[in-house]
Amino acid sequence: MQAERSVSRAPLLLHVFSTFAVGGPQMRFVALAEAFGAHYGHVVIAMDGDYACASRLPPGLDVCCEQIEVVKGATLANVRRFRRRLREIGPDVLVTYNWGAIEWAMADIPRLARHIQVEDGFGPEERTRQLPRRVMTRRLVLARSMVAVPSRTLWQIATEVWRLDPHRVRYVPNGIDLARFAGPRATSVEPVIGTVAGLRAEKNVARLVRSFRLVADVLPARLVIAGDGPQRAALERLAGELGLAGRVHFTGHLDDPAVAYRGLDVFALSSDTEQMPLSVIEAMAAGLPVAATDVGDVAAMVADENRAFVTPLDDTALAQAIVALARDRVLREEVGAANRAKAEAEFGQSAMVAAWERLFDGA
Repeated sequence: MQAERSVSRAPLLLHVFSTFAVGGPQMRFVALAEAFGAHYGHVVIAMDGDYACASRLPPGLDVCCEQIEVVKGATLANVRRFRRRLREIGPDVLVTYNWGAIEWAMADIPRLARHIQVEDGFGPEERTRQLPRRVMTRRLVLARSMVAVPSRTLWQIATEVWRLDPHRVRYVPNGIDLARFAGPRATSVEPVIGTVAGLRAEKNVARLVRSFRLVADVLPARLVIAGDGPQRAALERLAGELGLAGRVHFTGHLDDPAVAYRGLDVFALSSDTEQMPLSVIEAMAAGLPVAATDVGDVAAMVADENRAFVTPLDDTALAQAIVALARDRVLREEVGAANRAKAEAEFGQSAMVAAWERLFDGA
């Protein structure tokens, strides 16, 4: 696709994702594209060819999805190919997302377009430590780029570990349409614990299933797992092996995840690695208490009243937090109300949109 050029056209942004499957960064792009409307034109490239999240885009937006050949392990050939495509598309801004798109950042040296690297977090291979080769690559390739991060933890890594210029690292917290998650929730006799997640390794939903086995020993509770992904079959087997088949419900993919939160009493996050998970903000906006592993900015995100239920990465600790919330309705309501108030104060979509507009416009 050759992007049309004219004097009066809107600025053109080229967004390169490792995947455009449904996930947090992809859904943030959908929200931003909808909020900006005709203010920008967008071209989206997914390195793995998966454009499932394109179905979430409202009709009428100036968004074009483009396929491109990617040869795994052939960095120099990929960089040359990507640089040619950059010249052809001619974007005003190149926006690359996470390590999986780093070859496009390399292709933009010397600069063909103003470059923004978005770092949302790490996969399982960087859960416990930064890989030296990636640290050095980021340090060299991103030295003259703007880098956007959604968490204070990532800001510290970018400036202290990658040694990027703090003036080039912008903290842009995630925000959501809070109104979508407001309103009454369903009530049930037995407490319902749930999560909304892509069923991938780094989300470690297996930890939540194992923790729920401990919860089920002391409470007549149910577990709802909303989302889909490559680990679903293994998780269903695990639930069966633990004798939980009748008490764990897998919803699969949901077009509107807001529906899932309305049926929960406690939201649980069991990830090994996160930074500023949208699911936690969504749960807070729905007025839910959160039992979560202590990853990224989660402890700072939740209200003070919720902080005691952010635990080490341990099955038993997570189970204990879930039980404490699930068995006490008054506590759940107090913590959930405090989370809702904090979401309204800090995580609204309008502030996020304004921050990204400044970044895209070079302010």
